[in-house]
Amino acid sequence: MALHHGLKRKAHFLGTKIKSLRKRNNLTLEDLSVRCVQIDAEAGPSVSYLSMIENGKRVPSERLLQIIAEIFQKDLSWFFDESLDGEAIDTAPRAAVRGMPLEPGFLFSDSLLQLAIPELLAQTGTTGRQFAHLLIRAHQEASQNRFPDIERAAESIGKKQFPLRVEDVFSIAKDLGLEVEWFDKNSFKDKGDTDAPLNMLVRSFYDAPNKVYLNRSLEKSPSRLKYDLANHIAHMVLHDGDGARAPQVSGGRVSGRRYDADTENVDAKDVLFAWRDFECSYFAAALLAPKTAFRQFLAKHSYAIDAGDKIDLTNTLVMRRMPSVSPYPHWHYFDAYPPGNLRAVYRGNGIPLPWGNMTMVSDPCQHWAVFRMLNTTSNKPSSQISVLRSGDDKRLYCCQSIRSKDAAGNPHVLCAGVDLAPALAAQNIDPKKTIDMIESSCNRGGGSAPIPVEARKQLESISKILNIGWIEDGSDKDATIICQRSSNCPRDKHCLGKQQPKLKPKLDEIRDSIVAG
Repeated sequence: MALHHGLKRKAHFLGTKIKSLRKRNNLTLEDLSVRCVQIDAEAGPSVSYLSMIENGKRVPSERLLQIIAEIFQKDLSWFFDESLDGEAIDTAPRAAVRGMPLEPGFLFSDSLLQLAIPELLAQTGTTGRQFAHLLIRAHQEASQNRFPDIERAAESIGKKQFPLRVEDVFSIAKDLGLEVEWFDKNSFKDKGDTDAPLNMLVRSFYDAPNKVYLNRSLEKSPSRLKYDLANHIAHMVLHDGDGARAPQVSGGRVSGRRYDADTENVDAKDVLFAWRDFECSYFAAALLAPKTAFRQFLAKHSYAIDAGDKIDLTNTLVMRRMPSVSPYPHWHYFDAYPPGNLRAVYRGNGIPLPWGNMTMVSDPCQHWAVFRMLNTTSNKPSSQISVLRSGDDKRLYCCQSIRSKDAAGNPHVLCAGVDLAPALAAQNIDPKKTIDMIESSCNRGGGSAPIPVEARKQLESISKILNIGWIEDGSDKDATIICQRSSNCPRDKHCLGKQQPKLKPKLDEIRDSIVAG
């Protein structure tokens, strides 16, 4: 039956508003359908019915409209006022490190860079593998950690089955012609050039053309066993199982070298192996957590970082997979080892780092959640809202961190977080005002303080819209001002005590005295 003219007009505006909300929050029709069903299984719409609502062919029931209003934190009256909000502004940079024009331009030609880069790496002690990790991270951040070609390759092998059991992964390996052999090797101490040795464990390795060797210790951890085997399946699928592959190792000192490297010079294989490690790691995660199914799983569990415990997926895989499947693109991820070395970093939201994975500074800001948790014994997830000051730039983040142990038994801290400014802007809230409000409260408290009521309500609303439960958890706790370096602490009350005034360089003094005559 055709809709009455009045109903047509009503359906058109309702559908347009719902579609606008959905797209501004980067949800697919399927995502919104799943969210609705989670709240009310009986009233939740199918994907096709939602599509008809958005196209003005159906009018949503009062209950369904209430559900959608709850998801997007809107009053019911908003859906009937026949006006649309302005377009949301994306306030976050697409990549963490922006390009800059360098002059004179001819010095940065391809031919000169190819000559200069190996010399630069050799003189600074930077290995080819470390340099490759830097390039790969820039590639990830520019692509917002989404690589559909690798996703498709993994889904073609796993048939999008989710969750996969250990025996399922072994079955896939067998179908590909892989042979598995087990070995027994315990972890050992790897001191390197430090006084604090770490445990190091060889978990597995690939032997061309089709043999995988797995450490028996992996049998005690199905989540790690599935990941390692999936990682070697990736090498078979992506690289035809050739011999250019580094062993899978936990712990130890990260020198950036291949473990079989026999020269101190920059080796082209270092770059190749680093890239293949990334490709195979991404493939393994996509195989074990296919995008659509895993996205729905995370939505069901409000993006809890330990949700993988229910289906034998490591916290590391779950947290590194979140930026690739979430409809919200502004994520970061850290994996920190004592005393604060960031071994793995993804900062697609442009978060400034206190240090990278090649060098460590002597005065990092100790108020970052990922560093504070290195000195705790709790194994429970912890949430934190942070105002990050980097010069005049102010950011607002929420993260959830968890202390864990790697396969070799070394403690480390995993941290996943989101940039809250774009989410606030998408709801027509001025992020600067919210950040200033929270920062002022923190300064009154000496650097950390409860979040003001108005800002807390905004963050609780954002938590419901994004369906990330730990944003609301973090808003119930004290917010904290963080920065990159303690010596440049931006707090009104300097965290190291009285800040030393910066001395004018002697050369400037000489120049000024001469000019003054």
